[in-house]
Amino acid sequence: MITTLASAQIYLPKFDVQGHRGCRGLKPENSLPAFLTALDSGVTTLEMDVTITKDNQIIVSHEPWMSAVICLPPTGKAITIKEEKKFNIFQMTYEEVKQWDCGSRGNERFPEQTKINIYKPLLSEVIVAVEKHIKNFSKYEVDYNIEIKTTPEGDGKFHPKPDEFSDRVYDLLDQFLPMERVIIQSFDFRVLKYWHTKYPDIRLAALVENTKTVDENINELGFYPSIYSPDYKLLSKEVVKYCRELKMRVIPWTVNDPTEMKVLKGMGVNGFITDYPDRAAKLKMTLNLTNKK
Repeated sequence: MITTLASAQIYLPKFDVQGHRGCRGLKPENSLPAFLTALDSGVTTLEMDVTITKDNQIIVSHEPWMSAVICLPPTGKAITIKEEKKFNIFQMTYEEVKQWDCGSRGNERFPEQTKINIYKPLLSEVIVAVEKHIKNFSKYEVDYNIEIKTTPEGDGKFHPKPDEFSDRVYDLLDQFLPMERVIIQSFDFRVLKYWHTKYPDIRLAALVENTKTVDENINELGFYPSIYSPDYKLLSKEVVKYCRELKMRVIPWTVNDPTEMKVLKGMGVNGFITDYPDRAAKLKMTLNLTNKK
């Protein structure tokens, strides 16, 4: 039996531009500068990933280990891809994690990215900095789309099991934010099922990178999430229409080309996740000018 999300009075932006890992195209991913720059670029949601340290600190990081692509150890000597999983964040204290520089190398996939000597921040630190920036500068609230990255193979090795991981994240968020501004997303449907049962009022986003049909994915999940979030290349106008008929918002990832942004908007998506929220802002201005003619 497919169940639906409990109704809640939640503000939903007409078109939701989500800054992927803050704004990975412009600033080091999942860093404080990336999130603040995303705010200044006009995002309506900040998208980020979290993992947990040995001393139970929730930090913002895409991988549960130190990425050889973007991170340097305290020695300054680069590690290799083969070595990176040895630097398992789940087996490191936060003080150990904080010694790593995950920004000054840049990222060759994103040549516009500013190189900054930066550490992986605590989730609480991100929220405090973002809320302060909102109050003093951007003057409008945004949502937080937080990805819990788990796999059955990683349970107990790179992260806690989904229920323990989820409870820790919820407890922290509940201290800092009204929960109507929170979205939880995951590729691991175990996470979404747990939140749907334990915290039924929280909006959930099903991340999808497989080629199964919408119905196949929803049947596996067991309920209709608030958001269906596939790789944008998997979408068609028909798929978007079908999802919206099922009362799911469609917010694909990761859309960086302005032409593709425009095409997806024409398909009727409810937003998209992008490494370049500045490009989305320019597109919005262009569309507004076009509509005025």
